[in-house]
Amino acid sequence: MVHIMKLDPAESAMGAQSVDRALALLALIGRQSAAGISLSGLVSISKLNKATVRRLVLALMRAGLVEQDAGSRTYHLGEDAYLLGLLAQGRHGLLSQAMEQVQRLARDTGDAAFISVRRGLHSVCLHREDGAHPIRTYALMPGAHHPLGVGAGSLAMLAALPDSEVEAVIAANSSELTSNYPLLTPDALRAQLAQTREAGIALNPGLIFEDSWGLGVALHGPDGQLVGALSIAAVESRMRPPRRVELEQKLRETARAIEARLTRSQQKKTT
Repeated sequence: MVHIMKLDPAESAMGAQSVDRALALLALIGRQSAAGISLSGLVSISKLNKATVRRLVLALMRAGLVEQDAGSRTYHLGEDAYLLGLLAQGRHGLLSQAMEQVQRLARDTGDAAFISVRRGLHSVCLHREDGAHPIRTYALMPGAHHPLGVGAGSLAMLAALPDSEVEAVIAANSSELTSNYPLLTPDALRAQLAQTREAGIALNPGLIFEDSWGLGVALHGPDGQLVGALSIAAVESRMRPPRRVELEQKLRETARAIEARLTRSQQKKTT
């Protein structure tokens, strides 16, 4: 026998009210995220009682959308809130300009194509477009983030930075690299960076997940600033020469097409 649980309309309404209140608090914290906002400040602005505000903010913290400064005890947007903002760029930023080219790259190669952006010391995957080839690698998915330099697109972005910034990033990520990526120690990453700069394209020869290879190039805006990376991933057998040479050419051509579109978009905004 199947038991169907009937929702109490009153409980359903209370649940919706809690969601509305939590989202309102999230918006308040977002508007004050740089300086932070205290519990008393949230109570004063929201007109909710202290216990309710504390309960809802704790729920937002458990979800990673809000974090509390250990010293000042003020609330700020959390890491997952920032990540959601990056993913929203699919409609409003780099991805909206690059989507057509990324889809074409995946279709033409049969492999998975990606757009990633830098987030501080890390790289975040904004979009994955799968090609038609039945054997795929799932090492990188939308929303996934890795230390800068880990993965082809991520490595391409790190290699595009000035030397002083590169060293600062590697030093800050040193512990994470050593503990989580045994084949990508700081020294090994420096060697990969040198190879990337010499070749003008980043290669990940299965250093993160065995048999998951990748190629990546950095993307630059009209002002020359780094805006993200375009990459391809496939199993090793599909990355061997001479096919890899063909993939590199397609990757570079696609990157140039995306950068040209970014330039045209910027010119439209200024005219």
